[in-house]
Amino acid sequence: MQLQTLIADFDYPLPQNRIADFPLAQRDESKLLIFKDKQIKEDIFKNIDNYLNINNLLLLNDTSVVPARLLFTKSTGATIEILCLSPQENNVSYLQSLQQKGSCVWKCYIGNNKRMNEILKMPLLIDAQKIMLTAERLENIGDSFLVRFQWQPTDITFAQILDYAGNTPLPPYIKRKANEEDKIRYQTVFAKQKGSVAAPTAGLHFTQNLLKKIAKKGIFIDYLTLHVGAGTFKPVTTTYAEEHQMHAEKVIFSKISIEHIYNQLQKSVIAVGTTTTRSLESLYWCGVKLKKEPQLFDIQTHPNLSLSQWEVYQNLYTENISVKESFENILKYMNINQLQYFPFATSLMILPFYTPKVVKGLITNFHQPQSTLLLLIASFVGQKWKEIYNYALAHDFRFLSYGDVCLFM
Repeated sequence: MQLQTLIADFDYPLPQNRIADFPLAQRDESKLLIFKDKQIKEDIFKNIDNYLNINNLLLLNDTSVVPARLLFTKSTGATIEILCLSPQENNVSYLQSLQQKGSCVWKCYIGNNKRMNEILKMPLLIDAQKIMLTAERLENIGDSFLVRFQWQPTDITFAQILDYAGNTPLPPYIKRKANEEDKIRYQTVFAKQKGSVAAPTAGLHFTQNLLKKIAKKGIFIDYLTLHVGAGTFKPVTTTYAEEHQMHAEKVIFSKISIEHIYNQLQKSVIAVGTTTTRSLESLYWCGVKLKKEPQLFDIQTHPNLSLSQWEVYQNLYTENISVKESFENILKYMNINQLQYFPFATSLMILPFYTPKVVKGLITNFHQPQSTLLLLIASFVGQKWKEIYNYALAHDFRFLSYGDVCLFM
């Protein structure tokens, strides 16, 4: 693809003291920046329902963060950090892999990788039962590794291992160790489907009371699942954004949710978070892909649907298919194959010139300079992102995962 997006154009000064290291005591007390009709206003997040109406459809990501960071100590005393990213097998779900007993293989990031020259051991005591967990580095896959975990006795699951020994995988820009509070606060109140190694941070601001207040106004709320990978924090180090390599992330929509969205397409979809936005836009392009490549309806021959990083721009962007027709293709695919869930993987990179097809409004945190998430923001507000971020810096907004929040309409 033609290179045209200079990543240097998406830089801004972000002092370390503007990054929120800790969450607020009350989730919905975060500051809210509203950008609507090219005007900026301020409020508190608990009042966000004042800016929504019954013509809006609110979509949230119900993924649950796994305590996926394991800290092993070598025989020399050196600490090796292993961050579990995803199961080795593409056709094995996170839930299935987490339920494995005795042994499993995951793709992982390894801190101090060059010093991992032995099988690591970690003694555990789970429910008065002595467990020995080992980690063996296998092959290299890009910037990560396959790691085989084994444990004795074999009658407990990998999920139990992580729940006991794992740490909350806070982002690298939070310069402190995770604590007990993070197990709750780095998780949305509606988290349900285990699989993320990073929180869908826009959702962290919601409380159950606020969700009830929004629903009481007649605003429809629904959920999808995108398991957020550590790639969301991967900095863009190339000159042009188009040279950056995105990580694939797994998305799951229930048939009920797709039908709900389809039946309310006359409403404006408000996505809670960049993960939700990426999921919904990728869902649309899956429907377009099914239209263009009807052989994909044969699930026996093509069991794993996916979107590569550039195929939307290279092969699908010129297809003139409405959101309604795209969703009809997906529902047809699900009916033919008797599916209640629509799983797929997406590496879609949303660039500033991209025009959102499904999402009309966005609730999101403030993002890192020169990041893919900031590029996505620009697809909604264009060059106004600079004005918005300068305003936030000048008015004491808190940045990044535990920071404050924006509403773009």
